[in-house]
Amino acid sequence: MGDMANAACMADHFEKIQKLPDPVPGCPNFRRVPGYKVYCCGQPTIAGFEAVLNKACGDIYPKDGKIIWLNVRQEPDVYVNGEPICARPPNKIGEYAELGNVTRDVAKANEVEFLEVCEKRAEENGGKIKAVDINKKELTLEVKEIKSLSQVIESLKEKFPGLVHMRVPICNSAAPLETDFDVICNTLVGSSVNTPIIVNDQVGLSRATTACVAVCLFKEFQLSASYEGLVETVPGVNLELLKMDTYKMNPEKDPLFRGEFEVVKELVASMKNGVAAKNVCDKVIDKNGTPKTGGTGIKQLRENIAESKLSYEIMDDAAQAFLKSKIMDNIHKYYFLIVFAGYMLEATDLARGAVSDEIKAEVTLKGGKYAIPANQLKLVKTFVQFIEENASLKGLIDSGKGNLQWERDIPQAALANLEDLAAKDFKGNMGKIIHDIYQTAHVMFGDMPQGDHKKRAKYRFASKTLMRLLPANLKSEIESLIETKKMTLDLYEILGHCTWTAPKAT
Repeated sequence: MGDMANAACMADHFEKIQKLPDPVPGCPNFRRVPGYKVYCCGQPTIAGFEAVLNKACGDIYPKDGKIIWLNVRQEPDVYVNGEPICARPPNKIGEYAELGNVTRDVAKANEVEFLEVCEKRAEENGGKIKAVDINKKELTLEVKEIKSLSQVIESLKEKFPGLVHMRVPICNSAAPLETDFDVICNTLVGSSVNTPIIVNDQVGLSRATTACVAVCLFKEFQLSASYEGLVETVPGVNLELLKMDTYKMNPEKDPLFRGEFEVVKELVASMKNGVAAKNVCDKVIDKNGTPKTGGTGIKQLRENIAESKLSYEIMDDAAQAFLKSKIMDNIHKYYFLIVFAGYMLEATDLARGAVSDEIKAEVTLKGGKYAIPANQLKLVKTFVQFIEENASLKGLIDSGKGNLQWERDIPQAALANLEDLAAKDFKGNMGKIIHDIYQTAHVMFGDMPQGDHKKRAKYRFASKTLMRLLPANLKSEIESLIETKKMTLDLYEILGHCTWTAPKAT
């Protein structure tokens, strides 16, 4: 996104933006990830920034200590009268902003230009700016004060001099770039286990949750690499209980909700520490997810894929095409988070060996073990280098992310019965064919709860199955009509065409 001159001004906040209990004024959906000094939220107001920083510090952490804030938005922000206003392409209002390959430098340059554009618009319009909300309702903002996000951050450093603000623009659906993971890691290197890390996007949903998972995986690296030597000196401690990668999900869950996609199973089998990487990644995803998986958040990155897959069955063709793309993007994201977890597991072993003899001498414990302070841990290689060394992993996800069963299989006996009825006398057996299609659907979708979703799934199945059974001449006619948009893939429309008889000439 680079055309700031023609960008629309969109208010970040909107009615019902707050999805979670216990709101922090001025900061949508602020929460702490259980077990980590990691926080997630939407874009704060100026007052909301200070409220969040005070909450993250609490009564113990020093306000002049290091605090890291990651902004993962692609779209630039300015603050009008203390409220965040973002730049959007006019055709991207009220939807997820997938703005392409936006780098940190591009995001910073866009912010500077967007501020200039907004100041000029206000100057030419009597001190007012036209904006829209996410529902495209027009707003007129009287500009009393306007600041860039960078100016807001610099002001905050007067009270929080240790604040580090880093932009890591990522897209909404697919995985962050390998370089994005490295930017996150490089920003976190040198921090302590108790350094507060805050991550925001516009609302505190998918992008922020994704980055929080990466941050928590880095925290796992710090904990594992720092404390192993220390706990080994404690008599009677079962080291197996302290391992980070022994997380087990409920085996009663559906395989898709457990993330057992075919391409993920191939990854786990082929990558070093694959099982351990998936375990620790799933643990962190669950902690960043909704309360039902032990989190405090809104978005469950793994289970959301399975939920979308269930929704896929009830949608029309156009909606299915869009959702299929999103499902594959989200599998791509989940896959790369597991790969990143594998990278962090390898980094744990490498970091212990990379410590200088001087530091080892300072932190060696009785018995010869040593506990490396988290803020002195180094990454021996980048994530980009890790991917280069394991290049086959990229090919695996590129070819395998669509490897899902997109449609339910008709039981072979039921299909044979329907094909036999159609072959003998399609029109004469029409009533029996429709009856048996619905009888088959009743069995196939028996796992779905009663309601509109189930009715739509069965109806869509009936439409597609009838199409499959049509005699060749009828099938060709109807496919042509559907292609030219003269009819749709709808059961009653297909039946109508099959049973319609042209009136005899008189």
